[in-house]
Amino acid sequence: MKKLIECVPNFSEGVDMGIIRQITAEIESVEGVKLLDVDPGKATNRTVVTMVGTPDEVIEAAFRAVRKAAELIDMSKHKGEHPRMGATDVCPLVPVANITMEEVVAYAHKLAERIGTELNIPVYCYENAAREPRRRNLANCRSGEYEGLPDKFKNAEWKPDFGPAKFNPKTGATAVGARDFLVAYNINLNTTSTRRANAIAFDVREKGRVKREGNPITGKIVTDEKGEKVFIPGTLKEVKAIGWFIEEYGIAQISMNLTNISVTPVHIAFDEVVNKAAERGIRVSGSELVGLVPLKALLDAGKYFLRKQQRSVGVSESELIKIAVKSMGLDDLKPFVPNEKIIEYMLEEESGKKLIDLNLQEFVDETASESPAPGGGSVSAYVGSLGISLATMVANLSSHKRGWDDKWELFSQWAEKGQALKDELTFLVDEDTRSFNRIMDAFGLPKSTDEEKKARKKAIQDATKYAIEVPFRVMQKAYESMDVIQEMVERGNPNSVTDAGVGALCARTAVMGAFMNVKINAADLEDKQYVAEILQKGREIQDAAIAREQEIVKLVEDKIS
Repeated sequence: MKKLIECVPNFSEGVDMGIIRQITAEIESVEGVKLLDVDPGKATNRTVVTMVGTPDEVIEAAFRAVRKAAELIDMSKHKGEHPRMGATDVCPLVPVANITMEEVVAYAHKLAERIGTELNIPVYCYENAAREPRRRNLANCRSGEYEGLPDKFKNAEWKPDFGPAKFNPKTGATAVGARDFLVAYNINLNTTSTRRANAIAFDVREKGRVKREGNPITGKIVTDEKGEKVFIPGTLKEVKAIGWFIEEYGIAQISMNLTNISVTPVHIAFDEVVNKAAERGIRVSGSELVGLVPLKALLDAGKYFLRKQQRSVGVSESELIKIAVKSMGLDDLKPFVPNEKIIEYMLEEESGKKLIDLNLQEFVDETASESPAPGGGSVSAYVGSLGISLATMVANLSSHKRGWDDKWELFSQWAEKGQALKDELTFLVDEDTRSFNRIMDAFGLPKSTDEEKKARKKAIQDATKYAIEVPFRVMQKAYESMDVIQEMVERGNPNSVTDAGVGALCARTAVMGAFMNVKINAADLEDKQYVAEILQKGREIQDAAIAREQEIVKLVEDKIS
């Protein structure tokens, strides 16, 4: 699946929108990156920009934006209320989907090195990208701000991580970091009392509340030996929260920043506030997500609430989102539109309808048309997705079968595995067509010069290899689906045994059909060693799938006879 990262550069210009538009135009010039938000502040003279996309493309867009900011912003003339030290003050990278923090740190270092080397801007790496402990804290890196940089560079302990230890009055310095995704999240209460909302916020936020002697509200504040206030920690890590009254809706809210949703996810924050509010006689009526959220956050929430009901979590993505929205009341104040709130949905390709978005009639009509795609590869993946869908259906029916309450979790696990395989195979339906288009695009490249001919040949060979790998993945996933199918034939709801049996027939067909595509595409690849290896593996999977199908069909026949 596609890796996605977010980048939130802060530029030291919040008044001249002409400058900001030139900077954001650099971001929009990079394919594979979407500009999500531009938030200028006049008082701070600072603009926060949010972009998201695939890692290499985001790094390129960020570099271009930093370069343009260095060209247009003169820090020697900058004044603003917010701490700052450079034209591009900070540039954090944030993991969004299918990427680890360790990988994001590597990308942050790559970006920092380019800024330092190619633009001669001093760069400090902070938070997870920090190369030494005290630089994790951005405030330490930015201490002294822009005006303190000349003296800072004289101190060997504050030598920049990348770029020269030399003061450039125009550009200043930049901090590049890697941090976790921050979610702004508000929880609605059936009260108008800000004081009561704040009490709940203090119950849950990591910082907690000030410790007092005797009466927790009016008692004397407890201090430590340094005279600092002592706090009683709240119940949720990586959470900041306050209570406030929203006049527009006539209710009080708990306003939260979840600074690391891998530590405290949205659904855990919601449930904890529900519990703490109930202790104070207050009911949570719903909640709202401010800004965008990664898809995984809502899928995890949907599964969490289904497990609480002891129901199967192996349901579709759209169903998990619906459960999450209803369970947390995300549509309490206004409609929750997934395409406008989920980052991955915001990034979906806008160029034409995907095959998997077609209804059944449209899909068969498109297949039967004179267009060469979708072809046998896409249809094989589609058949495979139907096969595992049948087995997943049996798992879900078994999970909810009367009298099998003690087995719900086991069948839920099989259903969840089936959904993952179904999603992979449906993705490959379109990916097979895209791989075909890549070959066509490669053949259309110019071939006038020797260099162009060489580049064209390489592009054709790379595209051909990918066109082999896609149907081979279909083979692997379709064969893997037979584990779920056989389990459902042997232990699933006996009333649906033939459904699982049909799934086995589909899986075998998907394997054999995809192997035909592997073989025909392999004929055009010059790397014969790779071809020999992939064909050998393909034959092994095909033989195993045929034998497995026969075994499963016999089990079905034995049960229905």
